[in-house]
Amino acid sequence: MTSLDTGIARIRSAAGFVADNWRRMSRWLNAVMPKGLFARALLIIIIPMVILQSVVAFVFMERHWNLVTQRLSAGVVQDIAALVDISRAYPQDADQAKLKKIALDRLGLQVDFLPAGEMPPPSPKPFFSLLDQSLSEQLRRQLQRPYWIDTVGKSSLVEIRVQLDNAVMRVFARRSAAYASNSEIFLFWMVGTSTVLLMVAILFLRNQIRPILRLADAAESFGKGRDVPNFRPRGAREVRRAAVAFIEMKSRVERAFEQRTTMLAGVSHDLRTILTRFRLELALLGDNPETEAMRRDIDEMTAMLEGYMAFARGDLGEESAPTDMAAFLDELKSDAERQGHRATATFHGNPIVTVRPQAFKRCLANLVSNAARHAPSLAITGHSDHRYLTVTVDDDGPGIPAHQRDEVFKPFLRLDDARNQDEGGTGLGLAIARDIARSHGGDITLTDSPMGGLRAVVRIPL
Repeated sequence: MTSLDTGIARIRSAAGFVADNWRRMSRWLNAVMPKGLFARALLIIIIPMVILQSVVAFVFMERHWNLVTQRLSAGVVQDIAALVDISRAYPQDADQAKLKKIALDRLGLQVDFLPAGEMPPPSPKPFFSLLDQSLSEQLRRQLQRPYWIDTVGKSSLVEIRVQLDNAVMRVFARRSAAYASNSEIFLFWMVGTSTVLLMVAILFLRNQIRPILRLADAAESFGKGRDVPNFRPRGAREVRRAAVAFIEMKSRVERAFEQRTTMLAGVSHDLRTILTRFRLELALLGDNPETEAMRRDIDEMTAMLEGYMAFARGDLGEESAPTDMAAFLDELKSDAERQGHRATATFHGNPIVTVRPQAFKRCLANLVSNAARHAPSLAITGHSDHRYLTVTVDDDGPGIPAHQRDEVFKPFLRLDDARNQDEGGTGLGLAIARDIARSHGGDITLTDSPMGGLRAVVRIPL
C-alpha cells in the first residue's frame, strides 16, 4: 500500500469517526430536547438571550472593569509613590505628622510608619481578583520596592505596606478608590431585564400557540366524527390560513359525503320502487313454487340494498353523545345468547364514553355476529381509561389465516374460507365495522384469540 492510499484511508477513517460522533450527538439532542412547540420556541428565545448576556458580561467585566480597575489602582499607587518620595526628600519631619495629614486630607489615605523589619508573610490571595492583580502590577512597576498587600482582611479597606530605607510605610486605602465594585448592580440589571424579556416572550408565545392547539383539537374532533362548535381562524396570519384551509377541507369532505348519500338514497328509492312493483306482481300471481323462489330473491336483493346503503352512508349524520358501553356489551351478549351461543361480557373502567351510539353499536354488532356465525362461544371485553376505549371480541372458531386478515376488511370481498362469508349477505360486515371505527378516529385489528379462534380489537381515542 502506497503512502497516498494510507493517507486516503486515514482521512476516510477520520471522516467516519466524525460522522459517527455527529449522529450520536444528534440522537442525544433529539432525546433531551423538548417535544412541544411552546418549549422549543422558548428555547429559541432563551438560548440566544443567555449567550448574548454571557458575552456582554464577559466583555464588560473583562474589558471595562479590568480597564477601570487598572486606572483606579494606578492612581492609588501613584499617590503612594508620591508619599514615598516626599518622605525620602523631607526627612526633617521626624514623626511624619505633616505627611500623614496631607495623605488623609488631600488623598484620602491613612498612613502610618512601622519599625523597620521583615514584611509579613504573603496573605492568601483570592482565586480570581482583578484588584490583587492590578495593585501588584502597579506597585511592582512604579515603586520597585518590597511591598505587601491585603485585599481580603477588611472588606472596605485595602492595606498596603512598602519597605522604606529605615521604616515600613503602612497605607490604608478605600477599596472603592482602587476597584470598580458595582458588579451587583450590573448583575441585577442583567437578570432583571432577562426576566422581563422572558415573561413577555412567554406571554406572546402562549397567545401564538393557543390557536395552533385549537386547530389541532378541531382536527382531532373532526377525525373522531364529532362536531367542532365555535371554531374560528385566530392567531398569526399563517395559523389563520391553516385554519381556513381546515374549515374548507371539512366542508368539502362533508359535502362529498352528503352528495354520495343523496345519490345513493335516490338510487335506493328507485330500486325500492322496482322491488315493490315486483312484490305486487308476485302477489297477483298467487302462491306457487316459482313465485316463492322469486320472493326469496327479492328479499335477498332488499337486504343487499340495505347493506350497500349502510356502508355508503356510514351513519355520518348521527351526533356523538355520552353512552354506557357496559349496557351495550350486555345487550350484545343477550342477543348472542338468544341465538344459542355461549357468551360473556365484562367491562373495566368508566363505562360512560362519548361516541355515536347507533353507529358504534352497529360496529360491535357486526363483529359479534361475525364471531357468532362461526363459533359456539364468544367473549366480549371492554376497557376504558383516560385515553382510549378498547373492546375485544374473542371466539373459539376456526379463525382466519394471518395473511388474509387485512383482506377481509375490503368491501364486497368474499374469500372462500373467510370469516366474513355472509350467508346470503354481501361481505360488508367487517368493512362497515372498520369504517365506523375509523370515523371515530380509531381502528379494528384482528389477532389470534386465547380461546383458540379469532380476536377482533376495536380501539378508539376518547
